[in-house]
Amino acid sequence: MATNENNNWTAKKSADLYSLQSWGLGYFNVNDNGNVTVNPNRNGSTCEITDIIKSLHHRGVETPILLRFDGIVRDRVKRIQRAFYSAFDAFDYRAKYHLAYPIKVNQQSHVVNTVRTAGVEQPLTLEVGSKPELIAVLAIHDSPGALLLCNGYKDQEYIELALLASKLGRRPIIIIEQFYELELVLAASDKLNIPIELGIRMRPSVPAETRWADSAGERGKFGLTADRIIQVVERLKELGKDSWLKLLHFHVGSQLSTINSVKNALREATRVYVEIAKACPSLCLFDVGGGLAVDYDGSKTSNSTSMNYTEEEYARDIVYSLKEICDQECVHYPDIVSESGRATIAHHAVLVVEVTDVSTSLPATPTIDSPPTDTKLLADLYDMYNSLSETNFREYLNDSEDMRREVLEQFIRGEITLQERSYADLVLRRLKAKMYALGATFERMPEEIANYEQDLLDVYFCNFSVFQSIPDLWAIDQLFPIVPLQKLNEEPNRKAVIADLTCDSDGKVDCFIGKTEKEPYLRLHKLQENEPYYLGIFLVGAYQEILGDLHNLFGDTNAVHVSLDSQGQPEFTHVVEGDSVREVLEYVEFEPSDLIERLRGSVENAVKTGTLAESEARIIRQRYREALEGYTYLVK
Repeated sequence: MATNENNNWTAKKSADLYSLQSWGLGYFNVNDNGNVTVNPNRNGSTCEITDIIKSLHHRGVETPILLRFDGIVRDRVKRIQRAFYSAFDAFDYRAKYHLAYPIKVNQQSHVVNTVRTAGVEQPLTLEVGSKPELIAVLAIHDSPGALLLCNGYKDQEYIELALLASKLGRRPIIIIEQFYELELVLAASDKLNIPIELGIRMRPSVPAETRWADSAGERGKFGLTADRIIQVVERLKELGKDSWLKLLHFHVGSQLSTINSVKNALREATRVYVEIAKACPSLCLFDVGGGLAVDYDGSKTSNSTSMNYTEEEYARDIVYSLKEICDQECVHYPDIVSESGRATIAHHAVLVVEVTDVSTSLPATPTIDSPPTDTKLLADLYDMYNSLSETNFREYLNDSEDMRREVLEQFIRGEITLQERSYADLVLRRLKAKMYALGATFERMPEEIANYEQDLLDVYFCNFSVFQSIPDLWAIDQLFPIVPLQKLNEEPNRKAVIADLTCDSDGKVDCFIGKTEKEPYLRLHKLQENEPYYLGIFLVGAYQEILGDLHNLFGDTNAVHVSLDSQGQPEFTHVVEGDSVREVLEYVEFEPSDLIERLRGSVENAVKTGTLAESEARIIRQRYREALEGYTYLVK
């Protein structure tokens, strides 16, 4: 469905249309050539993303490609750390800040290492929530003095590994999230004769204003109630090990879109902290958990995909609340820990997909071709289309729905042919477009045709899988910014939805970021023959990779870590090849060697019976082996 042409379109108008400067935070912008650029340090070298894709294509790396900009990770780390240290200075808060990265947010090894080495004022803390995550981190988290937070459900093996980590120079803190874990930790400590630093996770009573509210509050899976916290403290005192207690942790939910959620939780948590600190002066770390949001839609509101505060406001509220209660109760200031995984890495990853085909909606035309036969039904449709006007609009609107049903009934009864039905369907589709265009000129569009717009959108087919690359869009209606990477100095005059490669009706994107509210379509450019058209899906660095599934056996995409030199030229520090067909088949327990042998048997039988020539048999075997080693996505 086309929009009005505008010969005065500019790249700045495109940046405004896609709210790019709001959610892009200076990392992404549009240049005068109409191309999206990336500026990882926000004040350094820039590069057109299409130039990066061209360079990768020359190296044989095909789309879809996940671009990871490590410089953005480093800048995000600096930005969050500076927010807290500025708050420390503003309120004369004399302690340290520890930025923690929960590796569940993105466990890819290159990503974890990029985050781990990005600390500036203070080494970064890593947080693990399972035994496999602990095993992954234990070998690499070697920054002197860096904390290792051990969360999640724990068995004896998990606990003993965490205890032994202290012998390697690590600083693990085992956080008690279920009451039974305390005795497991005490028993393991006695067995290995290793003291340990402990934390307690409290269960906040007030739920947050977030779609993940159920992960905290009284119905949350994790955390100790007030009576259990008292029992932990008393048990440690009974054993003379209360000095082991170092940290209080709480979590009120991911993606806290409103600052009030943070403030409400702080009132309870700071009070719990000072009460424990009076009984156990060794308590010295206050972990505010995750929740620092990402403004996915750029609206700076309390929408679930936005945030109505800044990193600086977030830090100031935490520091002020903690200082105020500590001063009142004459308790020492604790170091502050925040597990800001989403806010640290969401911005750094961009999925680049290529449009492979377009199903274009039928536009309204002044007249329509006459029917192929003299069937009365077709003649009536022909007359209706050509005589539609403001005066008969309402009558024809009702009649068109009756005629739509009559076309189907007559075809089922054999009264019209498939060719005649094809003509009728074409007229009805164009009539819908004509009615919508006419209704749009009225002072108020008739309610009956308002929903016609969705039927009149183009469908842009793209080479990727929603379920693999942006599963949160499918699962929880998460919005991600989607922007054409080129031609932004031209007006995007098509209204479209996006469909992926999967054989699933949910494999589509039909809700997009708008200026004031969600939009049911995305403005795109007309696809030109023999000219690649790329879309960037932004802010996908958090959770999407690890949550992605193998629907239709589309595997991980190619992933490339990109840095820019001082001249803005891309440097590819890591190229991680996407899954091959062989790999995804092995995931679902198809043994490639067995498949090859079974195919060979079928080929030999076909040659023997004469249905397949020997030259054709050679081609089938060759193509089959090549396909096994190839990319799971479409390749040129």
